[in-house]
Amino acid sequence: MEARLRGHAAMLAYSVMVAGSFSLGSLVANDLAPAVLNAVRFLIAGAVLGAATWAAGGLSRRALAAPWRHAVLGALMAAYFYLMFEGLKTAPAVSSAAVFTLTPAMAGLFGWLLLRQVITPRMALALALGAVGALWVIFRADLSAALALDVGRGEAVFFWGCAAHALYTPLVRRLNRGESALGFTFGVTLATFGCLALVALPDLPRTDWAGLPARVWLTILYLAVFASALSFVCVQYATLRLPSAKVMAYTYLVPSWVIVWELARGRSPPPGLVLVGIGLSVLALLLLLKDEGEGGRSG
Repeated sequence: MEARLRGHAAMLAYSVMVAGSFSLGSLVANDLAPAVLNAVRFLIAGAVLGAATWAAGGLSRRALAAPWRHAVLGALMAAYFYLMFEGLKTAPAVSSAAVFTLTPAMAGLFGWLLLRQVITPRMALALALGAVGALWVIFRADLSAALALDVGRGEAVFFWGCAAHALYTPLVRRLNRGESALGFTFGVTLATFGCLALVALPDLPRTDWAGLPARVWLTILYLAVFASALSFVCVQYATLRLPSAKVMAYTYLVPSWVIVWELARGRSPPPGLVLVGIGLSVLALLLLLKDEGEGGRSG
């Protein structure tokens, strides 16, 4: 399989794993302070990635050189995850996932500003369709709410986290100096943990660790291994092989996967009109992939 296709496969796996973080995250968002939950998550993820990096021989001085790069990327990731769980306190999982699908358009803008990655007309159409689909879900298929800009607090909070994530994507390519995806990801994970730990300090003594429900620990383990360690590697790997807008285009699949996760949890499916927005997001992904297949210039 050529490198470009491996990048797409990595992002497909990423979309499934990230969708699980929305569904499970909404289940425990009010059980633990967002910074504490994510600090523990990244402590575990760092241990997993560190062991994997060492086993693969990718833990070298080169991978951890110029640590300011990891600090910048780690701060962006810390902001994204903190604001995600803060938003999930009040926003439904599907609606939050729809906010996440605004990321490709922002990533495309940052990709042009930082890397001068070209957005073709078809890519622009796809990003616009995806944004419309996301907004349709965010406003719960209510045109009057859309016209009044009646956005829930949780969705508004998470939007700024998504902006941080969108900036992160092109910065990975800009700041990477040829390190392996695994080694570079390990450095970023350590920096993310450090940022979250600082924010979590006031809440750590007040946390009743022994009284936490089992679902919290299961969610933390899932988030650490799948939605952090493995998904980070997927993004780092794909970002070095695909343009930023196309890497983040796979976020368009996340609301669809969230619906699958929610149905698996026994939740009711969203109203039919909301599914129209989901369909637009999937169409946006197909347009982006078609653009690449026809040889569109991708930067």
